Amino acid sequence: MTQDILSPGALPPIEAIVVGASAGGVEALLGLFSGFGRGFRLPLIVVLHLPDERRSQLAEVFDRRLALRVKEADDKEQILPGTLYFAAPGYHLSVEQDHSLSLSQEERVHHSRPAIDVLFESAADAYGPRLAAVLLTGANQDGARGLAEVKRQGGLTIVQDPSEAHVSTMPDAALALHQPDYILPLHGISRLLAELERSAC
Repeated sequence: MTQDILSPGALPPIEAIVVGASAGGVEALLGLFSGFGRGFRLPLIVVLHLPDERRSQLAEVFDRRLALRVKEADDKEQILPGTLYFAAPGYHLSVEQDHSLSLSQEERVHHSRPAIDVLFESAADAYGPRLAAVLLTGANQDGARGLAEVKRQGGLTIVQDPSEAHVSTMPDAALALHQPDYILPLHGISRLLAELERSAC
């Protein structure tokens, strides 16, 4: 099930995009962001489940492959437009009310730290209806509750079509909990995010 993308005039004004992924996520994220140029203005904040016993090379790998500015999120860092932030392994990543980032080592959620739910729920509190949240491929239930909270606070919710996902458990869990605004294949999500960026104030 997929939906046609609304015309730009019908899209809500978005100030930030949060993305969650797990198994199969590296390839999905590269596919999602590869078409975005340096001029992309919205911040992108990403939790990808990773082993937390070693330093992540994610930001470096993506920085080499994408035109976007890519970095690992720092504690108390102010969120800037046109930047792709990755959660550091072993730390939950949250968005504060002043639109800064916060790292913490609280209990794991769905056996994960960073957890997608923590990012999505905190970003929903900080941005309300000016947030778009995207849930991609993954092998556990993380992100479903957070996505439902984004929807409850008026944000835009997007789920990767489970039939296309490398592992459909995560998209399926989200769909069991709420009806998102969009269920799309990766190329459709990429197009939608580009439209949101174009219609951003």
